[in-house]
Amino acid sequence: MTTSTRGAHRTPAVLVLEDGRIFRGRAYGAVGATFGEAVFSTGMTGYQETLTDPSYHRQVVVMTAPHIGNTGINDEDMESRKIWVSGYVVRDPARVPSNWRSTRSLDEELAAQGVVGISGIDTRALTRHLRERGAMRVGIFSGNALPDEGTMLAEVRQAPEMSGADLSAEVATTETYVVPAIGEKKFTVAAIDLGIKGMTPHRMAERGIEVHVLPATATVEDVYAVNPDGVFFSNGPGDPSTADHPVSVMRGVLERGTPLFGICFGNQILGRALGFGTFKLKYGHRGINQPVQDRTTGRVEVTAHNHGFAVDAPLDKVSDTPYGRAEVSHVCLNDNVVEGLQLLDRPAFSVQYHPEAAAGPHDAAYLFDRFTSLMSTASMEGQRA
Repeated sequence: MTTSTRGAHRTPAVLVLEDGRIFRGRAYGAVGATFGEAVFSTGMTGYQETLTDPSYHRQVVVMTAPHIGNTGINDEDMESRKIWVSGYVVRDPARVPSNWRSTRSLDEELAAQGVVGISGIDTRALTRHLRERGAMRVGIFSGNALPDEGTMLAEVRQAPEMSGADLSAEVATTETYVVPAIGEKKFTVAAIDLGIKGMTPHRMAERGIEVHVLPATATVEDVYAVNPDGVFFSNGPGDPSTADHPVSVMRGVLERGTPLFGICFGNQILGRALGFGTFKLKYGHRGINQPVQDRTTGRVEVTAHNHGFAVDAPLDKVSDTPYGRAEVSHVCLNDNVVEGLQLLDRPAFSVQYHPEAAAGPHDAAYLFDRFTSLMSTASMEGQRA
């Protein structure tokens, strides 16, 4: 339940974690109550892209950078149709946005979309708590009629957990749409929307790819109805252990040998399709400054992340799967978490992070070129056959 009020930044607000830790501050954005999984993002910029990333559905995002909102909000940098975060936590919100592209302030946009937030708390202490104790359920409460602490804690503990949550269909498109190629059309890609960001099909369109974005409920028959040269599985929210339908569709693609690329949730789907398990990380990777090594080249990239689950695949050997040999292609240098997979006998690969760079560095843009190269090779082999 939320209500938007003028002067919300003066309204008392309380953040309650499921382990009983409490932080007191001031309302930011909408006034009311909200619940979700508390996670922290280490990006110092790009908050608009973070807020509109569907992968953050049902999460309360804590910004570790202390000063947020200084560039305001514009209408060009939205990654989807709305803000998806359940709540927003900042330490020192900008009083006045200062950017030539800004059309309104961040707190105005949060209030307009009914997103409850809190400001003026020690986000450093909160982040350290989440690193030590792990991501957990949280509630933000604000307004004149705040419940007592016991009531707030009870409501937080009644909220659903992220483990076991099947959320991709809640954020995906319900109708197929097409993002046309920019310039000469070279390939057609069927993209399964599990929570896709707008910049992802744009990056493919820049490379001459016409992208048909399909709902999360699309079947193998739906995929091949567009006569694709390649198939893409997007990022998205929720627990990959619940994603049986996307796994089944991916296996159908792998059986046909069509070039395949997945990012984030798509990486976890590929892991499951190959027979690997997935698991929940203690506090996940979120932000635009995560170091990853491409093990095929040895190159270290600074990358954008948003994931709380990971693939459980061996780092030290090539694995046999129903679709040939597979190996871990990328690894996080902070904690050795699997950040990419590739098949050695079929044209399929994935990464756990976000190469579309919205927001984030451009170190991983080559992955879209790698996907294009796979489709080019498959096309030439098809012509020879």
